[in-house]
Amino acid sequence: MTDKQENDFTMSHINFNQLDPAIEKRVTDLMAQMTLDEKIGQMSQLFLGKEVTPTIDLSRIREGRAGSVLTMYGAADLNVLQKAAVEESRLGIPLLFGNDVIHGYRTIFPIPLAEACSWDMDLIEESARIASEEAAADGTHWIFAPMVDTCREPRWGRIAEGSGEDPFLGSEIGRARVRGFQSDSHASGKKVVSCPKHFAAYGFSEAGKDYNSVDISEQTLRDMVLPPFQATFDEGAGTIMSAFNDLNGVPATGNRRLLRTILRDEMGFNGIVLSDWNAIGELVPHGFAADNRHAGLRAIHAGVDMDMTTDAYEDYLADQIANGEVPVEYVDDAVRRILRIKFMLGLFEDPYTVERDHSDIFLTPAYRETALEMTRKSMVLLKNEGVLPLAKTTTKIALIGPLANDHHEILGTWFRIGEDGDTESVLDGLRQVVPDAEIALAEGCHLYEDSENVVAAATIAAEADVAILVLGEGEFMSGEAHCRADISLPGHQQLLLEAVHATGTPVVVVLMGGRPITIPWMDDNVPAILMAWHGGIRTGRAVADLLFGNATPSGKLPVSWPRSVGQIPIYYNYKNTGRPSDGDGTYQFNKVHYSNYQDESNAPQYPFGYGLSYTQFSYSELVIENARPSLNETLTVRVTITNTGDVAGDEIAQLYVRDLVGEVTRPVRELKGFQTVSLAPGASETIQFEVPVQSLGFTGIDGTYLVEPGQFDLWVGGDSSAALKSSFEVTA
Repeated sequence: MTDKQENDFTMSHINFNQLDPAIEKRVTDLMAQMTLDEKIGQMSQLFLGKEVTPTIDLSRIREGRAGSVLTMYGAADLNVLQKAAVEESRLGIPLLFGNDVIHGYRTIFPIPLAEACSWDMDLIEESARIASEEAAADGTHWIFAPMVDTCREPRWGRIAEGSGEDPFLGSEIGRARVRGFQSDSHASGKKVVSCPKHFAAYGFSEAGKDYNSVDISEQTLRDMVLPPFQATFDEGAGTIMSAFNDLNGVPATGNRRLLRTILRDEMGFNGIVLSDWNAIGELVPHGFAADNRHAGLRAIHAGVDMDMTTDAYEDYLADQIANGEVPVEYVDDAVRRILRIKFMLGLFEDPYTVERDHSDIFLTPAYRETALEMTRKSMVLLKNEGVLPLAKTTTKIALIGPLANDHHEILGTWFRIGEDGDTESVLDGLRQVVPDAEIALAEGCHLYEDSENVVAAATIAAEADVAILVLGEGEFMSGEAHCRADISLPGHQQLLLEAVHATGTPVVVVLMGGRPITIPWMDDNVPAILMAWHGGIRTGRAVADLLFGNATPSGKLPVSWPRSVGQIPIYYNYKNTGRPSDGDGTYQFNKVHYSNYQDESNAPQYPFGYGLSYTQFSYSELVIENARPSLNETLTVRVTITNTGDVAGDEIAQLYVRDLVGEVTRPVRELKGFQTVSLAPGASETIQFEVPVQSLGFTGIDGTYLVEPGQFDLWVGGDSSAALKSSFEVTA
């Protein structure tokens, strides 16, 4: 863990993995009063619609045969359900209300993949805390986040919900989000439990198709997939969600080895395992179960504690216990975990949510300011050939593109109760930052359709001092079930871009979306590109601040950015192969044979960790204090960073290592530390990384973690292609 990662944010959080003997006794006493049907009811999560209606059926709640309800919002409606559980059921066990709160509740922040570009753990934690604060005030107890799926697949729509391709960065972000969601400083006094997802390997879905099969090695599972989950457990996450996908032939929701052996026995997790939506029922189309009865049997034996919406437990579990197919201990263990969380949340003492005006909690000025700071830090300057920052004296601006005056798409996937009226478009932001400029607006083409008005857009561009094109994806082009085989600019946007470029007016592209977008022509021809992602409510102001120099870009990519779809999967921590792509291969038939394409570079468009600034930074004086550490020591690394440019800026320094020889082949580089340094022009600072040697290990042939003595290379720099290099040797 680096100095930056020590987390100087002062708010404390709840650790749901710390058992309280007093609560354990209360759970035991309550379970002694419960019938089998009431216990099974606790293991069922219901979807009753998004609001209470006159026809809503509350019979199962009144009969004590429901433990949780999901995807309903608002204190008034949730109190109706809670009243039925607490005041009208036999034992009065409160319901647990769960919701997807992915990047904000009412104050909508940038999508998680964008927030990951900040590499700012304190700010990520605070955005999660704000989301949790707002959700708790409106009745939510259980947040189905963070998504900690490691993902190398930009075609997969849900890459937008995660932290990218690296398990080290993903682990730190997962920790920060759990701390924020489970903060104990909510003004309402309410507590919230988080739910890391999706266990496990969902981000490795074949071909980038949602819900698709996953077939990976034991080493990939343990070294790339599991570490972010373990990090969230260590931070106190109290629940987890099983994945939709099958893993090496066994669906995760019915995978006993995954959920009982690895999750429970090896990783030490003792919280609730919740299925994803109908994931138990989907064991049938997987071909893993004959029907819902069989599916429920598979799931309970695997270790799923709560069934989201399938009703397989409700319908069949009592009979399966009666005929000896399921040990009653499985039910008791699951119910104990569920009740424990309810007691820890304080629901038995305070089950209701105050119905009140939320103007002092939702969208407060402080929250909007935090959202603006996060949005600025989440944007990544991909290219700048002297065009940016634009002068505030710029007279005539052509603002072009289907997202130029958008107030909806910028909210991104899973925007919950966020509203279009809460947002600032790029046009709004420009009017705030350069109020005297003449701004000519043209859509140019539609976002989702192939119609266009390119000629009009090109005409206003030709008459302007600069053309700002706002291009990219809409809300429904990323997120769950929104995968794309072609991740280039959709519709006629490429045609629009080329037409505006042909006018000769300087062009700046503001690119929006939920994933990396293949833009080889844009990179070759456009002098300035800012990746703004789906930035939430403050998108427009953040874009304007960055374009006109009110703020200096500092974001760094958490994913490798492909040049073409044919390169996917592309990631920085790849294996070298026996014929590495740098040309050190073998010769056959008078030709060099090595791991490369005939028609495309191996290199990404932009590497992992990449992002430009309006200044430049140099790295020097790399020193490894103890270049022969033993297995139980900590590696101390120092490096000096200098701002060699003309403006102040933040640099995210990254440390990478390579284990040169291993029992199994090792990646060419692995991220092992990062720090943010703020420097004035001409200033230098020497920073220090502390890297425990035990963090340099991997999963060996026998499936156990080991750190081998031997030679390592080490680099420090501004992205994963860092050139400043040293080496060290781990000794026995």
